[in-house]
Amino acid sequence: MEFLVLQALSGLASASSLFLVAAGLSLIFGVTRIVNFAHGSLYMLGAYLAWTFVEHGPGGALGFWGGIAAAVAATALIGAVIEILLLRRIYRAPELFQLLATFGVVLIVQDLALAIWGPQDLLGPRAPGLRGPITILGQRFPLYEAFLILVGPAVLALLWLLLNRTRWGTLVRAATQDREMVGALGVDHRRLFTGVFVLGSALAGLAGALQLPREGLSLHMDLAVVTEAFVVVVVGGLGSVGGAFLAAVLIGQLHAFGILVFPKITLVLVFLVMAVVLVLRPHGLLGRPQAEARAPSGAGEPVLRPATRPVRILGTVALLCAIALPPFLGDYGRVVMIDMAILVLFAASLHFMMGPGGMASFGHAAPFGIGAYGSALALKLAGAPMEVGLAAAPFAAGLAGVAFGWFCVRLSGVYLAMLTLAFAQIAWSVAFQWVEVTGGDNGLLGVWPSDWARDRLVYLYLTLALCLGGTLLLRRAIFSPFGMALRAGRDSPLRAEAIGIPVGAVRWAAFVIAAVMAGLAGGLFAYAKGSVFPTYLSISKSVDGLVMVLLGGVRTISGPIVGAVAFTGLEEQLTRVTDLWRLVLGLAIVGLVLAFPAGLAGAAAALAERRR
Repeated sequence: MEFLVLQALSGLASASSLFLVAAGLSLIFGVTRIVNFAHGSLYMLGAYLAWTFVEHGPGGALGFWGGIAAAVAATALIGAVIEILLLRRIYRAPELFQLLATFGVVLIVQDLALAIWGPQDLLGPRAPGLRGPITILGQRFPLYEAFLILVGPAVLALLWLLLNRTRWGTLVRAATQDREMVGALGVDHRRLFTGVFVLGSALAGLAGALQLPREGLSLHMDLAVVTEAFVVVVVGGLGSVGGAFLAAVLIGQLHAFGILVFPKITLVLVFLVMAVVLVLRPHGLLGRPQAEARAPSGAGEPVLRPATRPVRILGTVALLCAIALPPFLGDYGRVVMIDMAILVLFAASLHFMMGPGGMASFGHAAPFGIGAYGSALALKLAGAPMEVGLAAAPFAAGLAGVAFGWFCVRLSGVYLAMLTLAFAQIAWSVAFQWVEVTGGDNGLLGVWPSDWARDRLVYLYLTLALCLGGTLLLRRAIFSPFGMALRAGRDSPLRAEAIGIPVGAVRWAAFVIAAVMAGLAGGLFAYAKGSVFPTYLSISKSVDGLVMVLLGGVRTISGPIVGAVAFTGLEEQLTRVTDLWRLVLGLAIVGLVLAFPAGLAGAAAALAERRR
């Protein structure tokens, strides 16, 4: 009994820290509608800055707690700079482009932290006055953990007073429900957005700084915490601070007891819970449907038209170059072209959901990885040749798309995106832990093409043919009656239903088609690399797909092609010339977002339209 009590208290301490991060993230999204991937970076900066202030500041209790306070203030200031210099300039851009901008900030902060603090983990000092244990039911429990248990409810109470007993809090709550109406009433939304972002950044910095005595500081703590924070925010309900607290307690207890009761699924238990909550309560435990942000007058989704004659000529020239160039390339150049062709199909399949379908996905790596494992397992378990494996890849991914899509298409917006992330993490956990079949972390090796395709040049042409064919099929589907119905359901679901379009069925079919094409890309990738690993299903692979689609432009047909080529080329070149390639890539992404908020292909299409 005593052990269970201590385990519950440990879960509450973790929940308190997680709540601080999630509360800031929930406030920022509720008011600004920004899916802030950089929130984890602010958490990491809070931890590293606290270590710097404490280790190089005056000693004693004032030095420690003063360092914590200084780190929180510095993180809040950094958040203000990010909001004023970057996000304020793109509030009228599509929401997903704001996500791309925050991802660029993540890359920048990662390499800046590497340059300043180095790659090694850092250990902070213990908190003065909170060292040692206390006795609870005859068992020793860390005093600092008990302190953290009290911090969460205290911050929750202060936030409640701020949001419910001040004019500023009233405006924040109003903006959470309908920010456009708040602006129409004469409120300076720029100051309001900056204030909310500063508060959220300060909470993230406080959460990171308070981890100093608990755990080592590493350069990977940003993405680890932001994923769990998103889970907490979505489970609790977007924009609900109370919901974030309730969800944080739930997740903290799952972490504490899950390893005892369900040790095999501990890695994915929180995502299972999130999936169940979203299926049963689509807006979270305490969340409510939010008013959609109104587009500026005259704005809206552009009409997709067939390519103009100059675009067709340019595409034909690019295709002829891709066909003629491989014989003159070395082995490395052919490898890069294979990867680029596969990622074009991967990005095009994601764009099919996001653009015409209006279904953002944070877990598109799931069908990609399942397709790769489908090919590999066809070889390992049945001895099937490459030809059969390449057929098994889209089939396996399509089955997963049928199962996942049945749940996902019932949601919309961030809730849909987070449910796709949950399913992707579940698939990753299965691949990681089912060692007898998938090989676990060691992966499946020896997945090589058939003898006739072993030559790198031959496999390159095979990849080009299949990826080009898949991309053209997706384009054909967009301009077919099915694509028209899909876009109608995206733009006005009620009107589409009224004229007899089964919007849910059409969205489900689009989800499955996108999964099939992503699975084909995964199968080709498996044979290109000769192996399959759980990382093919990881969050980073899904984020790469998002970046490629958004970088090229989600509102154009050629956007995913341009984005995949640009992203792959940038990453490949930067990794060769500098160790700080994330910094340069992040700066390039931020610069492109500011210069071309509609993406590269979107900007080119807009320029051509103006000239016409």
